[in-house]
Amino acid sequence: RPFHVEPTNIVSVNDDMQRVTDEASAMNKRIHYYSRLTSPADRALIAPDHVLPAPDEIYVYSPLGTAFKVDTCTSGYGKNSSLVTIFMIWNTMMGTSILSIPWGIKQAGFTSGIILILLMGILTLYCCYRVVKSRQMIPLIDTSNWEFPDVCKYYFGSFGQWSSLLFSMVSLVGAMVVYWVLMSNFLFNTGKFIYNFVHNINVTDIVPGTNGTNKVICPSAASGHPPQNRSVMFSSDNSTGFELFEEWWNKSQTVPFYLIAVLLPVLNLKSPSFFAKFNVLGTVSVVYLVFLVTVKAAHLGIHIEFNWLTENEFFVPEFRILFPQLTGVLTLAFFIHNCVITLLQNNRNQENNVRDLSIAYFLVGLTYLYVGVIIFASFPSPPLSKECIEQNFLDNFPSDDIMSFVARIFLLFQMMTVYPLLGYLARVQLLRQFFGNAYPSLFHVLTLNLAIVGAGVAMARFYPNIGGIIRYSGATCGLAFVFVYPSLIYMISLHRAGQLTWPALTIHIFIILLGLANLIAQFLL
Repeated sequence: RPFHVEPTNIVSVNDDMQRVTDEASAMNKRIHYYSRLTSPADRALIAPDHVLPAPDEIYVYSPLGTAFKVDTCTSGYGKNSSLVTIFMIWNTMMGTSILSIPWGIKQAGFTSGIILILLMGILTLYCCYRVVKSRQMIPLIDTSNWEFPDVCKYYFGSFGQWSSLLFSMVSLVGAMVVYWVLMSNFLFNTGKFIYNFVHNINVTDIVPGTNGTNKVICPSAASGHPPQNRSVMFSSDNSTGFELFEEWWNKSQTVPFYLIAVLLPVLNLKSPSFFAKFNVLGTVSVVYLVFLVTVKAAHLGIHIEFNWLTENEFFVPEFRILFPQLTGVLTLAFFIHNCVITLLQNNRNQENNVRDLSIAYFLVGLTYLYVGVIIFASFPSPPLSKECIEQNFLDNFPSDDIMSFVARIFLLFQMMTVYPLLGYLARVQLLRQFFGNAYPSLFHVLTLNLAIVGAGVAMARFYPNIGGIIRYSGATCGLAFVFVYPSLIYMISLHRAGQLTWPALTIHIFIILLGLANLIAQFLL
């Protein structure tokens, strides 16, 4: 192990000594868990600050979430309070999916979209609870350091091990592709705003839009593709320079390649721990997006008309056949099943795990509902159609919109710090399985990173539709980690205990069929 602590042998003679024993035992287990994630030469995941009890403060760290400090009196001798646990789960789940929720509601219809968010939240919460219980149902084996892929390996052998690796890679690479598309989008709009501001250039996109200070645009109206550089110059001191900028600063043809120079070198670093310090920006970004949505809705007002079955020029029906596109997005939006055991095992009061997990899911669903419903309801129809709502709702605001510019800056910097962490986790999972080392050589790491970056560049160049990428990857990895494996493991456990009943069998087979139908529907609609 890269970090070793001798086992603690303290005989409990009173409550204080019992607390010390429990604390040391929990610390040893967590140190062992982090030591298993990487090679001895790599110190990226060696005993982070939140593993070691400190006299006055403790750091909570999640590789895919955020890093923040809590007082010892709140966390309780190295374990997190319910409030911290709830926040960690909420913060880990909240990601890029929030940008596509309004589009998903538009695809499903306003009423059915709200219903589906509630139902998918309940369904994924139930399956997440089954994941947490799956480790506890294994008898006579110490599973304190196991995560859900370890449980899959126990029940399904090498097939469970390799299939869980495959679906985990789908979620990781899918997230990295979405990040690349969004980073290209945000970098393009940010650069365009700065160039126009510095050179005192007033431009307007050749797309339909509203008038006034709170302008909303419909980029997809000009063509069936995402918005590009199309613009008309109103006034400029140097029209030739502006045209040259338009040629070399193109959302799909040039900007995705510029990101390679920045991100590919940091992907090859042995340790990405430096970037974890900036993950608090994820929380700031989500809070700012909620603020932006609230302010925009206050200025735009509410534009709702209920059409239950028919579609008109400006509004969509309340129920649409395209609703599986929203369920695909929501599968990834509520996805935390592959790491929820780790997040909950540091909860101070383990008897509150179900309650805390339920509260976290409620808050996540409430955030998605708020952003999705407010954007959909305030979208100015007429003069624009609800069909104009983009897969990234920030694209409905022009590049010179100040509030959207700030949001893009936050999200761009946050994604550029999270992206190396995602690449590191993909490297650890894949290369350790094949070579027994997370960094076998620079050639191996560079080859893997070139493949991942190449996939991101290709998508940003030819298919920059984050809603589509999210729903495909979400439905694929969700089939295994959300629907199939938790249900199968629960049924196998009940069968071995002689407690499997027909109602339980029917319910969980139905859940598996729902996950399969969700995946198939993504390719049919």
